[in-house]
Amino acid sequence: MPTFDLMNIENIRQPFIKIFPGDFSGNMMQRNTPKVLFSTVAPAGFDQPRLIAFNEKLAQDSGLGNFEVKDLDFLVGNRLPENIQPYATAYAGHQFGNWAGQLGDGRAILAGEIINASGQRNEIQWKGAGATPYSRHADGRAVLRSSVREYLMSEAMFHLGIPTTRALSLAFTGEEVVRDIMYDGNPKDEKGAVVIRTAESFLRFGHFELMSAQREYDTLRKLTDYTIDNYYPEISSEGPQKYRDFFESVCRKTADLMVEWYRVGFVHGVMNTDNMSILGLTIDYGPYSMMDEYNLNFTPNTTDLPGRRYAFGKQGQIAQWNLWQLANALHPLIQDEKFLEEILNDFGSYFWETHDRMLCRKFGFDQLLTNDEKFFTGWQSLMQDLQLDYTLFFSQLAQYDRTADLRTQFENVSYTFLNEKDLSQLNAFLQEYQSRLERNLISQEKSLEIMNKTNPKFIVRNYLLYQCIEEINEGKTEILEKLTDALEHPYEERYPEFSVKRPSGYDDISGCSMLSCSS
Repeated sequence: MPTFDLMNIENIRQPFIKIFPGDFSGNMMQRNTPKVLFSTVAPAGFDQPRLIAFNEKLAQDSGLGNFEVKDLDFLVGNRLPENIQPYATAYAGHQFGNWAGQLGDGRAILAGEIINASGQRNEIQWKGAGATPYSRHADGRAVLRSSVREYLMSEAMFHLGIPTTRALSLAFTGEEVVRDIMYDGNPKDEKGAVVIRTAESFLRFGHFELMSAQREYDTLRKLTDYTIDNYYPEISSEGPQKYRDFFESVCRKTADLMVEWYRVGFVHGVMNTDNMSILGLTIDYGPYSMMDEYNLNFTPNTTDLPGRRYAFGKQGQIAQWNLWQLANALHPLIQDEKFLEEILNDFGSYFWETHDRMLCRKFGFDQLLTNDEKFFTGWQSLMQDLQLDYTLFFSQLAQYDRTADLRTQFENVSYTFLNEKDLSQLNAFLQEYQSRLERNLISQEKSLEIMNKTNPKFIVRNYLLYQCIEEINEGKTEILEKLTDALEHPYEERYPEFSVKRPSGYDDISGCSMLSCSS
C-alpha cells in the first residue's frame, strides 16, 4: 500500500503555543485547565495505518508541497519530527442554548500552521488521533463513517464556493472503535480512521467565551488582537473601535455564511457556539445533511429532537443568537452595550436582504423587486406542500418547457405522488414565475447563466455517503472516486445517476435520514 512522506513538515510553525498561556505538562488526564488556551498532547499512535484518500491539490495549495511514497506516519500523527509539539486548544460554549463551561478539542490535535507562497496561513489538524485533556471521558478516536463524511463534505462545500475547513487526507488507523451510533444501548465495533483537516484558523466563538467567562481579560485582548492582526488585515482602527470593527466583521461573515448554507440547502445540525468559526467558516461536520425534500423544519440531528433548535429554517436566527453570546464575551473589550445591540439588531435586516438577493439569483432574477418577498413565500409553501427536492427543483426549473407535460417534468422531483390539485398549484406558480421573469432587464440566456452558476447540479447526499462508507468498509473505492470527481464539479452533471432524489429504501436508515452527534 503506498504511503507518503510530507516534504515540508519542517516548515510547520507553532506561533499559537509561543504566544498564549498553555499547559505544557503533557498530562493527558481529562480535566479543567483554567487560565490557559491549550495543552500539549501526544497522539495515540497507530501500528497499522492505511491510506484511503489523499488530496494532492490541497497539499500543493496549502504550502505542504509534494508527497513521496515513503511514509504514512505523519497523516495519522505517528513518529513526528522534533519541530512539531502537538497541542489541543481549550474553549467553552453554549450547547443547545445552555452554558456548557469548558470544552475543547476532544478529538482534534493541532500540528501547527504553514504559510503558502501567497502568504496565506493554513493550520494543520488531526481529527481522531487520540484523547486530549478535553475529551470529556471519551477516547478521542474517530470512526470511518464520520471521517468519510467530514472528508467528502468539507471538500464539497469548498467546491460549491462556501467558506469551510478542508480535508487533506483520510486513513484507516487499523483499530476497532466502539460506538453507539443512535445512543440506544447497542454499541458496535467500527473501523477507526483519522482525517487531517486544514483551515486558515480553527478559532471559534468558544475560545473567546472561555477567556471572558474566566475573566482572563488580558488573554482575551491578546487573543482578539492576534485574530485581527492575522486574519482581519482590513481592520486598521485602534483602541475599542478596533474591537467594534472586529465584531461587526464577524457578524457580516457569519450572516454571509448562513446565506450560502441556504443557497445549497446545507443543514449543519449542531450550531453550538463552540462550533462557530470566528472567520465565518463551516466547521465541524457531524450530524449534517444536504436538503432532500424542502422543509424549513428539517433537522438531521437526533439529539436536536423534538425541539428542532437547529432546523434548516432556524439557522439564521441561531447564528444571531450565537453572536449575542460572542458579544457578551467581547464586551469587556468593547464596553459599549448600545453599539453591540445596534449591530446585532442590524444582523436580521442584513441577513434577510442578502438572503433574498441570493434567492433572486437562484431564480435567475437580475434584481430584487418590491413584491419578491411574497413570491418567495409562495414558493416555500409550494416546495413543502408538494415535497419537492430542493436541488432537483431548480435544475428542472432551468429547463422547464411550457409546452411539455407538467407531470412528466416534475414527477421525479417530488417525494410524493402529484395529484391534480398538486399539479394545478404547481402550474399556477410556474405562470407566476414566468410573469416575474418578464420583469427582468436581462436576456433569457443571461438569466439562465445566473441560475446555472448559483444552483448546483450535484450535492453530496447522505444516502450517497452511506453507500460510499459501506463500500469502503468492504475494501472498495469506486463510489469514493466518483463522488470525489463529482464534488469537484458541482455545477456540472458528470454522473446522472447521482442527480436523482433519495431512493425510498433509504428513508428510515440511520445515517441517511437522521444522524446522531457521533456521526
